[in-house]
Amino acid sequence: MDLGDEKLYLRRTPWDAFPDVVIHSEERFVKTHPLYSSAKEGNPMMAEGLVDDVMVAADLIELGRLIGSSRPFLLPVHAVETEGMNVIPRVFARALSQLFDLPLFSGVIQVNRVMHTGASGYHRLAFPAIFDGDVAPANYLLVDDFIGQGGTLTNLRGFVETRGGTVIGATALTGKAYSSKLRPDESALLELRRKHGEQLEEWWTATFGYGFERLTQSEARYLTRVDDAHAIPERLALARRA
Repeated sequence: MDLGDEKLYLRRTPWDAFPDVVIHSEERFVKTHPLYSSAKEGNPMMAEGLVDDVMVAADLIELGRLIGSSRPFLLPVHAVETEGMNVIPRVFARALSQLFDLPLFSGVIQVNRVMHTGASGYHRLAFPAIFDGDVAPANYLLVDDFIGQGGTLTNLRGFVETRGGTVIGATALTGKAYSSKLRPDESALLELRRKHGEQLEEWWTATFGYGFERLTQSEARYLTRVDDAHAIPERLALARRA
């Protein structure tokens, strides 16, 4: 599988003690909300209504602790998806800006169209989100509407930090509870390496530009579930061709 020029722009930084993503609502509530489809397609008024309904019942104590006294810029994921321009992250970030009196940052955009909504894990891995733009040397809190495997937030974090910024954490309007853990634990990495050996990690590093230690927890678990290491490059290549 060849990522072409995308590999040149894909950056991931060491996890260190990166905190879990703060998720505000159950996935079923958000994705079955009557305003969700229109909001996802790019209707800002519908997005505002959706975010308002979610935030009414949201517990913001954990997010407040994460922010602390760091006064970060709120950086929403800015991306075109299958349905259209997804405005939910920007509307969500604006609501958080008002609640916590924090500044918004809009200098970074996703420059490729990955169509992750409803896609398989292999599609998400084969089409990593790539970002570009100007980054100021400041603290940032990343904001997205949904977290699945966590690759988009991880790639955005890597982009910001390789450009001189510091990402203190991330928050998502919704996602499964287990997706909140981005930093993989040692047991997940040990099991992945034990099962698939060094050859797969060497291929992965040559293809994506980073080793298994910079996967997310969900990505590591997803790859571990595959019985045959040779099937992973084949399935990723099929996803690229499709």
